[in-house]
Amino acid sequence: MRVVVTLVALGSILSLAACSPPVPDSAAGVGIDGDPFAPPPAAGTTITGDPLVPPARISSETLPLANEPLPTAPRSPASSSVASSYGSSGSGSTAAADIAAETRAALQAAGANSGQAPLEASPSNPAPALIGNPGISDENNFDAVAARQTIESDAQRLANQRSQYQQVAPTALPSQTGSRDPNIVQYALSTSHPVGTKVYSRAGINLRSRSARNCAGFRSPDQAQIAFLQAGGPKRDRKALDPDGDGYACSWDPSPYRLAVRGKS
Repeated sequence: MRVVVTLVALGSILSLAACSPPVPDSAAGVGIDGDPFAPPPAAGTTITGDPLVPPARISSETLPLANEPLPTAPRSPASSSVASSYGSSGSGSTAAADIAAETRAALQAAGANSGQAPLEASPSNPAPALIGNPGISDENNFDAVAARQTIESDAQRLANQRSQYQQVAPTALPSQTGSRDPNIVQYALSTSHPVGTKVYSRAGINLRSRSARNCAGFRSPDQAQIAFLQAGGPKRDRKALDPDGDGYACSWDPSPYRLAVRGKS
């Protein structure tokens, strides 16, 4: 009895194994399958050699040549009904003629709104004339000015301008304000003796060496002369800027100022 049950169970297992589908290999296609030295697949095919696009999906129609007309698509019932609504006969030529007529009528109506023909853009076209623009002056246009003015109006305008003319009488110049430094130009014109002529007495020790040392501290002889006059010169010379007593400090020369005034007179 046990032998019979064992045989029946073994038969059931074998029948189930025969009916079950094969288990696919999950590692198929990964790595190198087959001969590594085999030639690559042909262009347009997959790794397994199957075509990229099935033959049933490739259209057999060919494109027309350059001198051949394009094929016309068959008209659907909906498009036929729409075309028939534009004409009484329902033919394609009548519908196209009606559409063209309506288009021309619409263009004519749009062009008639402005009252002028449409302007075609071109570099050779002249600039459009501006009408009624008050921002542009036409004073150089003789016709425009003559239309507004006359000889009588010009005379009246000149008379009005002359009546408003006022002549301002000259007044005295204001006094000079600002710097209180001595005026070396005025001092040069107030003297007449040349450089080196002793006019004022000088007393002291080593006047020449002191003068050379003190004069070196000024940027120009004009500044030295101003400082000399501010310190009490030309009668006094506390800084030894005028050791020879001519009234001119540190090689300052009044001759250029005197010559300038003589040249103007």
